[in-house]
Amino acid sequence: MDKLWTRKKDELFQEYGTSKHGLSGEEAENRIEKYGENKLKEGKRKGIVQVFFEQFADLLVVILIAAAVISALTGGIEGTIVIIAVLILNAILGTVQHFKAEKSLESLKAMSAPNARVIRDGEKVEVPAARLVPGDILLLEAGDVAAADGRILENHSLQVSESALTGESENVNKSADIIEKDELPLGDRLNMVYSGSLISYGRAVVLVTGTGMETEIGKIANLMQSAQEKSTPLQRSLDDFSKKLSFIILGICAVVFALGVWRGQAMTDALMFAVALAVAAIPEALSSIVTIGLAIGTQKMAKENAIIKNLRAVESLGCVSVICSDKTGTLTQNKMTVQKTFTLEGTTDADDVDCNKKPYRELIVTGVLCNDGAINGETQIGDPTETALLTFCRKAGGNEGDIRNTYPRMSELPFDSDRKLMSTLHQINGEYLMMTKGAPDVLLARCKCVVENDAIREMTKKDLDRILEQNQAFSSQGLRVLAFAKREIGEKRLLTLEDENELTFIGLIAMMDPPRLESAPAVADCRRAGIRPVMITGDHKVTASAIAKEIGILQEGDRAVEGAELEHISDDELREMVKDISVYARVSPEHKIRIVRAWQENGCIAAMTGDGVNDAPALKQSDIGIAMGITGTEVSKDAAAMILTDDNFATIVKAVGNGRNVYANIKNSIQFLLSGNLAGIITVLFTSLFGLPLPFTAVQLLFINLLTDSLPALAVNMEKPTGDLLNDKPRNPKESILTKDFMRRLVLQGGMIAVVTIIAFYIGMGVNDGMACTMAFATLCMARLFHGFNCRGARSIFRLPNNPYSYGAFAVGAVLLMAVLFVPGLHGLFDINNALTGTHILQIIGLAFVPTALIQLGRVVKGR
Repeated sequence: MDKLWTRKKDELFQEYGTSKHGLSGEEAENRIEKYGENKLKEGKRKGIVQVFFEQFADLLVVILIAAAVISALTGGIEGTIVIIAVLILNAILGTVQHFKAEKSLESLKAMSAPNARVIRDGEKVEVPAARLVPGDILLLEAGDVAAADGRILENHSLQVSESALTGESENVNKSADIIEKDELPLGDRLNMVYSGSLISYGRAVVLVTGTGMETEIGKIANLMQSAQEKSTPLQRSLDDFSKKLSFIILGICAVVFALGVWRGQAMTDALMFAVALAVAAIPEALSSIVTIGLAIGTQKMAKENAIIKNLRAVESLGCVSVICSDKTGTLTQNKMTVQKTFTLEGTTDADDVDCNKKPYRELIVTGVLCNDGAINGETQIGDPTETALLTFCRKAGGNEGDIRNTYPRMSELPFDSDRKLMSTLHQINGEYLMMTKGAPDVLLARCKCVVENDAIREMTKKDLDRILEQNQAFSSQGLRVLAFAKREIGEKRLLTLEDENELTFIGLIAMMDPPRLESAPAVADCRRAGIRPVMITGDHKVTASAIAKEIGILQEGDRAVEGAELEHISDDELREMVKDISVYARVSPEHKIRIVRAWQENGCIAAMTGDGVNDAPALKQSDIGIAMGITGTEVSKDAAAMILTDDNFATIVKAVGNGRNVYANIKNSIQFLLSGNLAGIITVLFTSLFGLPLPFTAVQLLFINLLTDSLPALAVNMEKPTGDLLNDKPRNPKESILTKDFMRRLVLQGGMIAVVTIIAFYIGMGVNDGMACTMAFATLCMARLFHGFNCRGARSIFRLPNNPYSYGAFAVGAVLLMAVLFVPGLHGLFDINNALTGTHILQIIGLAFVPTALIQLGRVVKGR
């Protein structure tokens, strides 16, 4: 049934086949069969075995497996064991990472109430919440969690916290009245309650209209299951790189094998050449180095209050071009604060108000006495609006405890969402005064007099117009306004509703959830970094726009739109309009996903921040979802890739800088690995083309790729950022790792290392084939260790920040190489000729150092 908020009670009873006496037990059981239990359903998940074997579904991995099989068939069992061990380790790591991924649906389930009170067969009974069905009559009271969606039939001052669904912190005053509007955002459906919402005050009788996946939370669960997690730019670049590299390797291996057979080489020897080439070409340590590099970045960010759940999200931060941010609790303090006051003597900023001076004294006293809130230390108890009034009293120099003790409450008329007023009776200066607060339009309609210059006089039309004008001015600034009045009762007695007439107007108090102090500088940093900040909120358009202007999100020429407008805009139209819109107000979870997708379809990398259940689908859909650690729901945290432990928008900007540095370091690590591997490929190709013996065995290449290469690559990942990374624009997410400049450096550096390796090979040939293999292996290994210093950055090592890890990596790598060369027990395993002399060692070190010396000299000459 659509538009439930517009339906009459009789229509609803007829539609759902129920009455005020509820369903019969038999009918409820029948409906369980029809509608299912009141639970969220979960999609089918992959098993651990399936996930494990999926880790091998990569062409580079298949090539390595083939190389391992060939190596085993030709007697190289050691190489086979090493390759298989590496592949299994990587598969285990990938499987563990997969099962850490998502627990969002479990968190949504945890929000459901365990039991519910309903009317069945005309009697009040308690049933498991899972057994609720549409048509049940649900009884709610303060402290309950709504177990299903429903329409309010009877309302008794019900106040509901819907912050998990709408993102707004203020309690919503509910009503049983029909609302005559066809299009209405969830936050404005005042006669509806929704599953997972907390009942903070009052009680109500509710007709259950939706259960399980048909509730608003169920719709969010559906959105989360349908939202596609985006692969990161780095993932896409690496996938593209792996495919290209795989085809190149297969092609070259086929050519080398064919050449060998054509030249009359034994089939096994030709195969061994091909295997050596494949092992030389594939950067076995690449996956591990990238993962470790991301993990290092994660540790750095954790120290700066940003916890990364998905490692690859670290790199995504480096090319974020849009941040779609929730307002409440993210850009604002999530704490209502008094901003301005108004009396007939003028408007005053809250900071300039003194509780002990007229005309503020009476206004503040009324706000304290007509108030059910309390502040206990750092804990605020009660409605945020009421606790804001108490905080305001303290900041103005007053003490709410002393005021309440001096003027104790004698009678009261509690707040009612229909009346929109609250009144209390006190004895003040010998008079029995009723103090009243409420919505300005309602309260002013009941006022007969005003207070001005400490005197009471009759209200004129001019007074009324002035007050209404000021109320409108406050509202246009996004402020929430309360009006205050009083009336002399004459005696101590119980208050009646008739007493709330012929009031004397005292003043207005305007409040709002103010921006965080860090928000404006953080937004400015975003713009400097080429990142577009966008506000997406469940709050009203006026309030959202006021905050957005104050912190710099809404600028000249930008638009602010409401969710209702998005309902009439197609996805294609939104994709065209999205670049002009900076503020979205009164939006639903579906709208948030559409907005994120619109940015993504424009080729942007979109981040989404949020803290509510309503944010979770968009957090999952975005390229990087960022949840609030303090105010965030478990659902939002599970759906996000990053969690801010300080709930500070400014932390995102720091994380962007770290993300850019992480990507730069990873790219430098990849350059280091590939340039070294290219040197090995060139050397193997050279010896193959000229009919020379094999320059390396598969085990020697694995030793270089997995041990000595890994250490400098890890050290590169520890590099500190150089310069102000936020002055650069986000990189193009479609940019491949293999850019022209990258390839040029790769070929030049790999070629130089290959040349010195081939020279060493020829020197060894002067002794025997075994010495040639040993000399080539040692020179390639040492040259790649030296090359680690070149790949720390684009500048010369004399202009880079100190990185002790690079020196440690070189030292450990050199020690490992010397152990292989000089420990007799390792010679057989690594096919080492043990006839090396001191002269050979000097030749190896000298040749290995030449490429690094030339590269560094070139940078110094260019002034880098």
